[in-house]
Amino acid sequence: MPKKAVILLHGVGSNDADLQPLAQFWRQNNPDITFITTNAPFPFDQGIGYQWFSIAGVTEQSRPARIVAARVQFDRTINDLLNQQGMSLQSDSIMLAGFSQGAIMALDALVTQRFPLAGVISFSGRLASPEPFVQGHGLKALLIHGKSDPVIPYTESENAATKLRSAGFNIQSLYETGSGHTITTAGAIAAAEFITACMN
Repeated sequence: MPKKAVILLHGVGSNDADLQPLAQFWRQNNPDITFITTNAPFPFDQGIGYQWFSIAGVTEQSRPARIVAARVQFDRTINDLLNQQGMSLQSDSIMLAGFSQGAIMALDALVTQRFPLAGVISFSGRLASPEPFVQGHGLKALLIHGKSDPVIPYTESENAATKLRSAGFNIQSLYETGSGHTITTAGAIAAAEFITACMN
């Protein structure tokens, strides 16, 4: 019987423990799904924690190249996690759920379709991957973003939704008034319902 897993991807300067409460919350409603948290492959170069790519001196122009350069280690991390769980991308259902920089990498995996994903969740993210994007053919993604986010403006998720729909992805979005750069209870609940719908 095919297995199901959601891999949670933390933000820059964070670690796998920060998303474990979210994984536990989702697990309550989806006991048949494995929820996996992991550290990004690189130590954060400006403090404690880890990063998927360096943000030191990053600009809108340089960010896409950094994402591309991060793909090798990102893919290795995902494949190692699945091997540890005895899972296969070809036979099992896999979703990615990322926050901030983790969301950037999750959306990059979505638009390149390097993995056969069941869906993607982006919390407080942005789509900064270089175009062209692989056609989505209805693949689902949920974009959740606080309208008061001072780190990544919620308009980044609005722009991402527009581009993703143009590329054929099935996009749902939730923009939360008064919320900042965080994962709210309402956002976690919406994501739990999205996971159930994608996996079933």
